[in-house]
Amino acid sequence: MCGIAGFADSSLSHEESSSIIEKMLQSIAHRGPDNRSVWKEMPVVLGHNRLTIIDLSDAANQPMEYDSALITYNGEIYNYIELKKELEAKGFIFKTSSDTEVMLAAYRAWGTDCVKRFVGMWAFAIWDKKTKTLFCSRDRFGIKPFYYIHAGEKFYFGSEYKPLKLSPLFSNELNLAQVSRGLQLGWCTYHGETYFEKIKQLPEACNLIFRNGKVSIEKYWDIDLEKKFHGSFQERKNKFNELFTDSIRIHMRSDVEVGACLSGGLDSSSIAASVSTLFPKTKFQTFTIYYSGKNEVDERPWVSEVLKKYPSLLPHYFSPEEDDIAQHFQNAIYHADVPLSASSHFSQYFVMQLAAQHKIKVLLDGQGSDEILAGYMHSFYRLFGGYFKQLNLVSYVTQILSLSIKQKYNPFKIADVKMKSLLAAFCSEQKLYELEYRKFYPFLPDDNKINFSFSNDFGSRLNNFLYHLTFTTSLPTLLQYEDRNSMAFSIESRVPFLDHRLVEFAFSLADEDKIKNGTTKYILRNSLWNILPESIVNRKDKKGFVTPGEVKWLRGPLRHLLEQDFSNLDFINRNRAQQVLSDFKKGNNKNAYLVWRLVVLNDWLKNQ
Repeated sequence: MCGIAGFADSSLSHEESSSIIEKMLQSIAHRGPDNRSVWKEMPVVLGHNRLTIIDLSDAANQPMEYDSALITYNGEIYNYIELKKELEAKGFIFKTSSDTEVMLAAYRAWGTDCVKRFVGMWAFAIWDKKTKTLFCSRDRFGIKPFYYIHAGEKFYFGSEYKPLKLSPLFSNELNLAQVSRGLQLGWCTYHGETYFEKIKQLPEACNLIFRNGKVSIEKYWDIDLEKKFHGSFQERKNKFNELFTDSIRIHMRSDVEVGACLSGGLDSSSIAASVSTLFPKTKFQTFTIYYSGKNEVDERPWVSEVLKKYPSLLPHYFSPEEDDIAQHFQNAIYHADVPLSASSHFSQYFVMQLAAQHKIKVLLDGQGSDEILAGYMHSFYRLFGGYFKQLNLVSYVTQILSLSIKQKYNPFKIADVKMKSLLAAFCSEQKLYELEYRKFYPFLPDDNKINFSFSNDFGSRLNNFLYHLTFTTSLPTLLQYEDRNSMAFSIESRVPFLDHRLVEFAFSLADEDKIKNGTTKYILRNSLWNILPESIVNRKDKKGFVTPGEVKWLRGPLRHLLEQDFSNLDFINRNRAQQVLSDFKKGNNKNAYLVWRLVVLNDWLKNQ
């Protein structure tokens, strides 16, 4: 895991280019504190801050050259050992044991199609001296970030906003469409857009070619929502278990110690249990955040169930107090690059801090499971809506009844579920999110302009919903915070649920393999029941990184945010905004999430 930066700019002198690349790299020093190196052959300059994970020797430093191709790279290719054997059989010779050198050899062997063979996460730029081409790529889910600015013959790139703000091409003109999405929907990222007009991001699963002053972008991978896996449920369980186990196995490849986040939920518990089963002699450190006080979220009782089953796990806990929130707020905002759309991202920030205090450089985390396996409760609405639309009324009634019994819903909640399910039956995903977008008020949309679109609408109603969770709505934002929070503490965060082989399989399954009898993630629970504590398998509540932040913190350690001058927000309906803020100050918590987004955006803007 590292920080990359570079550019192609023939207008610069050697001295100017050296100064710019040094400043760019310094701005992301936290991403790679173990080595900093620069390669320069004007007009191309490549820079790299290294966090040593695989092959700790200096020979594996970057930028690295192999057969007239140079790379600066952030990420991990987990199947590099298998690829290396394949390439050696073709006659390629290696001097290091790094995955970086394997990537360069793969590029020479298969050209830009090499990325189709990678299992992992990456953002890289390869300068090919032979063809005078800059080849850039981002992994299938956008786990690793890649930002750029292009203007004519000039091209600048980097791992975060920070280095690009130091580019001579940058201006701080806001992309108001993205600001709108952040306020209305909580998305901090959207396909190729960022919060700034000048800065673009390479979308997930895309390659970028820069040659002769022109940029071309091509998608190299996508999920086939029409593909179905045929076989018995036992065969499907066995296949899921096989793929998940292999993902855990290769995600544990590291020359430094690996730990894991452990919340006591199904996803993190599955990772911890699988690691303990595969590597029973490994003392595996886990990290948990909890909150003290009445009605606060404390996952330690669930965590303890996992620890009882696996004594090899070494747990660490931390409970953020109000002083911690006040002390770390600005640092968290700085590293996030974007306004924090919810206070929950602070919990992840403190998890990473806790791991860093125990000298962990690699963490496994459970991001992606909810999106590919229907872990969110609103997945039920799409499932039920799909049944209703297909006139499968028996399944519609039976599954609503199962959910109601399992969750102990009262008649009013059951009516709410039915109403939302009918909405999902007759409204497209685009229409549903448009309704959500218009739910919150203070902002631009006096013209009611919609600043997003859902290009795909096929597969089952549920699968289509999960596809957009994965690539448009939920996961891209979660992955951006995952990257920034971990790298703020020089930690590589790995997400084994996003092994693309596992994801493709998950989307090939029937809806009932994901949700059945009122139970989410049905196939995950059934595949791993024998290694998980029974209480975890049967856990029915759904909690992420829940915090008391939007209400308690804004009335406590962050109350100063409510009193700041809001003149920076000159693009919103100020009267509506002031009314929402005034109601909150008077004790009305109805719009607490919107208040959080307004005041955090306002604070973020002061530092741009």
